[in-house]
Amino acid sequence: MSKQANILIFDTTLRDGEQSPGATMSHIEKLEIASLLDDMGVDIIEAGFPIASEGDFEAVTEISKRTKNASVCGLARANLTDINRCWEAVRSASRPRIHTFIGTSPLHRAIPNLTKDEMAKKIHETVMHARNLCGDVQWSPMDATRTEFDYLCRVVEIAIKAGATTINIPDTVGYTAPKESADLISKLIDKVPGADEIIFATHCHNDLGMATANSLAAVDAGARQIECTINGLGERAGNTALEEVVMALKVRNDILPYYTRVDSTKLMNISRRVATVSGFPVQFNKAIVGKNAFAHESGIHQDGMLKNSETFEIMKPSDIGLSDTNLVMGKHSGRAALRAKLGELGYEVGDNQLKDIFVRFKALADQKKEVFDDDLIALMIEQSSIEGSNRIQFKSLKVICGTESPRTAELVLIVDGKEKGVKATGDGPVDAAFNAVKAIFSHSARLQLYQVQAVTEGTDAQAIVSVRMEEDGKISTGESADTDTVVASTKAYVSALNRLIIRRQKTGLDIADISYKDIS
Repeated sequence: MSKQANILIFDTTLRDGEQSPGATMSHIEKLEIASLLDDMGVDIIEAGFPIASEGDFEAVTEISKRTKNASVCGLARANLTDINRCWEAVRSASRPRIHTFIGTSPLHRAIPNLTKDEMAKKIHETVMHARNLCGDVQWSPMDATRTEFDYLCRVVEIAIKAGATTINIPDTVGYTAPKESADLISKLIDKVPGADEIIFATHCHNDLGMATANSLAAVDAGARQIECTINGLGERAGNTALEEVVMALKVRNDILPYYTRVDSTKLMNISRRVATVSGFPVQFNKAIVGKNAFAHESGIHQDGMLKNSETFEIMKPSDIGLSDTNLVMGKHSGRAALRAKLGELGYEVGDNQLKDIFVRFKALADQKKEVFDDDLIALMIEQSSIEGSNRIQFKSLKVICGTESPRTAELVLIVDGKEKGVKATGDGPVDAAFNAVKAIFSHSARLQLYQVQAVTEGTDAQAIVSVRMEEDGKISTGESADTDTVVASTKAYVSALNRLIIRRQKTGLDIADISYKDIS
């Protein structure tokens, strides 16, 4: 049997994933996610866009210093300033990479008003400059799938001759289909001189729901790098989901004879962590990592599972790091049991962190008769909210609600270390609580989304509340969990405000804010 080809996994959760409106991560959170990606076996981590902000530059720089195994990549537009700044950020990595790009489709060429020849010259200059700085250079013709094929061949050849070691073919707007994706890669490999000496990558978006299929089709046609994100996080409908391509190559190795270095047993842990820090919950029916991915409700399916799990499961929960059991914890459970259970769920906690979590676990166990795995995951979501930006901290809340007005909320917050309390009214207890937060910490943010989700069954179930708010084009999300829905709502609102404070410090809005007119 011939040796199987290795498919490089290029994760862009920290760059393209963070471009999802509201998906801003703190500096510490970015370092944590990068560490998890490195530990999981990802080949290349695109750590950010160094020129975008001082925060991005610092994050890419620190990730470059800390990453042990993976290549660390920074993104740069087709200008020398961007490329120099990118190199400054990644140069300390043991395996640095510069990723530079320019939009090559007619629509994108029109933005900087460059002719084909002018753009070709710009590509040669910028890729050569990047290669003079760094031995590993990736180049992308943005919107490649809508670029004239002859011109695409021309600019890819130029980039290769200028020193690019990886050519990425982005389906920037999720426009292509699997057959077309495969044909494009195979034709480029066949027609472009020097194509056999470099690596072709595929970068697909999910606007038509075909990102994973398009990526796998490109691999079958000769691409050897897949660009993807955890949970498919990304702009609009998102990017190719890392967990989907990794498991597709693993489960269907019979027809997709390729392998990755990713340890699939760590997928569930990083999926949960990315969902928590980004504020983007994973949909229940999401492939691989969704809550219902291994749930079987119909009688026929349940009967088949009891007799032989392979009748309705093509992979085992343990393959992605899920525990095969859902052991119940209770108020008599100790620290060691809690630590072991959290470890099974993919959460490694230090001694000091465990002390804090244990106190909150005991409080939860006193409120609930039984504490299930999902309750502990919700507890860790809540813990993450506490450990994040804490300029504003929740202390206490008392509400009066019912059929008779006024519905009131008495709220106490700690703002910049000082305790502040207020009493406010509203249309209901949640509205009153939110008004109380506004009264204590004035802001102009508008609530875009308010969502409540029960963690488990029963009247004592915890509620996970997600909120999204917008202020002057900046979007932030917050998430929290509690057996009291109003308390969870208030904590989520406060969490979103803390993230908004971070967001205010970043440059640019949550819209396409990059100008391609400054490429010269």
